Amino acid sequence: MSVTLDLSRVSASSAQGADAPKPLINLSGLTRPQMIAALTESGVVEHGKAKMRATQIFRWIHHRGVTDFAQMTDVAKETRARLADSFTVSRPEVIERQVSKDGTRKWLIRMAPGIEVETVYIPSVGRVGALCVSSQVGCTLNCSFCHTGTQALVRNLTAAEIVAQVQVAKDDLNEWPSDKEDRLLSNIVFMGMGEPLYNLGQVADAIEIISDNEGIGISRRRITVSTSGVVPQLQKLGETTQAMLAISLHATNDPLRDVLVPLNKKYPIQELMDGIRAYPGLSNARRVTFEYVMLKGVNDSPDEARALVKLIKGIPAKINLIPFNPWPGTDYQCSDWAAIEAFAAILNKAGYSSPIRTPRGRDILAACGQLKSESEKVRASALRKLSVAAMVGGLDDEDEAAA
Repeated sequence: MSVTLDLSRVSASSAQGADAPKPLINLSGLTRPQMIAALTESGVVEHGKAKMRATQIFRWIHHRGVTDFAQMTDVAKETRARLADSFTVSRPEVIERQVSKDGTRKWLIRMAPGIEVETVYIPSVGRVGALCVSSQVGCTLNCSFCHTGTQALVRNLTAAEIVAQVQVAKDDLNEWPSDKEDRLLSNIVFMGMGEPLYNLGQVADAIEIISDNEGIGISRRRITVSTSGVVPQLQKLGETTQAMLAISLHATNDPLRDVLVPLNKKYPIQELMDGIRAYPGLSNARRVTFEYVMLKGVNDSPDEARALVKLIKGIPAKINLIPFNPWPGTDYQCSDWAAIEAFAAILNKAGYSSPIRTPRGRDILAACGQLKSESEKVRASALRKLSVAAMVGGLDDEDEAAA
């Protein structure tokens, strides 16, 4: 049985003393049904008007991007004051903002004291641009090639903190109101810090909020959740979110995947493949994406490519080949370009789309697998001095499956 750690709520009495004020509920992290319940239970809105009021507030938060109840001009002034006494719609603090020469943007966001995550926007990915969001601070999986995996899990992010990453990006990209015709953000990928399926409840709520047509309005077909293979949660993910599925695979046999992705020891490859084949809605129009990092002399041989074709036979799929970029302390090296192209050619010949991800955000350490809270390691300014090559994957351009 998997265990989900949720340390996101610390009681006021233990943290600040018994007389400390109760923390305000952030309405940004509530789905519309949850918001209706919260408004009613708080006594701020009478039951008969709660649905209407929740719709108004939801649109102000997620369609208009407001951060102050005083800006909600179609809500009575007295009601706005009562809302401010019980709730908040404020943003977390952006500690650092970096922009790459290629247009990739990275934000270091402080959700609470000692709770920091990185979020990356990649232009020209998906329809017009994709946002890579985090679901946890740190990670428990310890994938041997992943920098993020070297940071111990601090806690799960709440739905409000996940949605806040989208709001921060939309603030910076000037994406309000959400129905702007020239939007730069079209896709959301849960490929940042953490394992989303170990925080599925909050991830599912965040997806419901992000995809709501009264708010941010990003289609579920343009939202992709990447997992290392928490098999028991795959069915629930598909049923509750209808999100596109990505699998962090990286190996075709259990002995190697046990090393690269230690979660494989719990859910071996055959069990993972069975879970993928049963994923709700899987079809040629809603294919699974297999992520495969190219490691020199480890998993990049022609035999491995042929084994991959055999492994995924019958699964509607595409394969993203990810050239590995080293980070401080790693022993892995990136496969030679000729080896990557040869690997891709075998997959293509078998009928699988297998784009090679284009390196993005090299100069700001915005790479897949390299996001890591600066508070846990060293400051971003010090990291930049290391000048390590970094890459954010280009998600293949076909519907981008949301990816």
